[in-house]
Amino acid sequence: MCAKNEVYVTMITPFKDGKVDYNAVRGLVRWYWKKGCDGIFASCMSSEIFNLSFEERVGLVREVVAENKRLSEIDTSRKPMKIVASGHVSSDFEEQVKELCAVVAERPDALILISNRLDVDNTNDDKWIEDMERLISRLPSDIDLGVYECPVPYKRLLTEKMVRWCASNKRFKFIKDTCCDVSIMKERVKWCENSELKIYNANTLTMLESAECGVYGYCGIMANFHPDLYSVMLSDKISYNDKCALQGILTAMAALVERSEYPSSAKYYMAKHEGIKMETFSKVLNSCDVSPYNQKCLDQMACIASNVAKSI
Repeated sequence: MCAKNEVYVTMITPFKDGKVDYNAVRGLVRWYWKKGCDGIFASCMSSEIFNLSFEERVGLVREVVAENKRLSEIDTSRKPMKIVASGHVSSDFEEQVKELCAVVAERPDALILISNRLDVDNTNDDKWIEDMERLISRLPSDIDLGVYECPVPYKRLLTEKMVRWCASNKRFKFIKDTCCDVSIMKERVKWCENSELKIYNANTLTMLESAECGVYGYCGIMANFHPDLYSVMLSDKISYNDKCALQGILTAMAALVERSEYPSSAKYYMAKHEGIKMETFSKVLNSCDVSPYNQKCLDQMACIASNVAKSI
């Protein structure tokens, strides 16, 4: 599906007067393109999917796919970004089929299933696989699939049996890994050998080490701030020592952002430092507020990231 060491951004959802701001959505897609993102995970947790309506979840995917297509037709100097998308929030089986088929109809490159939406009572691996088989039998057969270990409403990490089952099914191409444990990721890479299933790490602290173990790329919230620095860290453009130093800077930034009213913090950052006009309102936080303290932290982070980008 993709070239190794890719960077996928987890799409945030801008709002205007409580409704999805599609002008800002298109602006974000253009910014992701400009920054060299390899892909976008649309309608994910960063998109606030558990707080969006069915129409909003599908509409977000529609706009992201359409803008990416427009950009790729204008600029043929690079490959189009891959769009993977979820919006898979319901517990009821028939509702899941409805929402996922609606997302597929917007033609993303892959449909991402949330691990805790299968066997929602967390019974056992066999029940999870049974639910997955039942669900994908109702989905269009021409769409690639993936799995996301979303931490909401609870984190359902994939076991060896689950990963091996997905790897044996040729439709699965993508796992958004949130275990944050390199030893586990290393085993998962082995379980996926000789298959098309690729692991994407969401965690900055373990990113470089996991890449050395065969993890395919990064898919996390920090690509909403400086995806270009992640691309450099995962490339051959700088020495290993410089990669380690860069990861240290990125890890410190990630620790800051994770405690700074995300995703409102990303919206503040985009509006002030990247020129994409949007409100900071978040339905998850039910607030427009980014505290003055966190604003200063984000401003200083922007300065650091700019200086680092100039030095490499």
